[in-house]
Amino acid sequence: MSTLTANGPAILFYVFAALALVSALGVVTLRNPMYGAISLLVTFLAVAALFLLRGAEFVGMVQIFVYGGGIMVLFLFVIMLINLHRLAEVKIFGGLSPLAAVVGVLLLAFFGFFFLHAQFAAPVANPDAFVMVGAEKLGNSQAVAWSLYTENLLPFEIASLFLLVAMIGAVVLGRRQ
Repeated sequence: MSTLTANGPAILFYVFAALALVSALGVVTLRNPMYGAISLLVTFLAVAALFLLRGAEFVGMVQIFVYGGGIMVLFLFVIMLINLHRLAEVKIFGGLSPLAAVVGVLLLAFFGFFFLHAQFAAPVANPDAFVMVGAEKLGNSQAVAWSLYTENLLPFEIASLFLLVAMIGAVVLGRRQ
């Protein structure tokens, strides 16, 4: 087995983790709100890729659909509604209190020390964490679906009815104009 295929998931983890960190920094440092929102979308998608790399397909897809889709659309509508073009320019330490600068440097030193001295190891998968149906182990998404449609069918259907009523109410309220 070559080195690239043996370390492929580790390399992908580091790439997506670095992308998530850089884009998260972009969310809080970019002056243009639209660029900040796009950077937030990149952060959401990088975190979803990290979930998918760890075998949590359901959580990764929920991250993409709920945060990458719904929440980002909401943020973009708010940005367009209030018509923010660009915030006022401030100097690096001009608008920053000395206490905030000291706390930022201390946090950076703490996290740097943590990452230099931490021992990172891949977690061992728990074989009992999966649902057994007959003699077959179900994967992550199949286990969630099995639980929703067998043991929790009534609460699932009640939640779907509440969402249907809310959707109809939103359409009725929106058409009153």
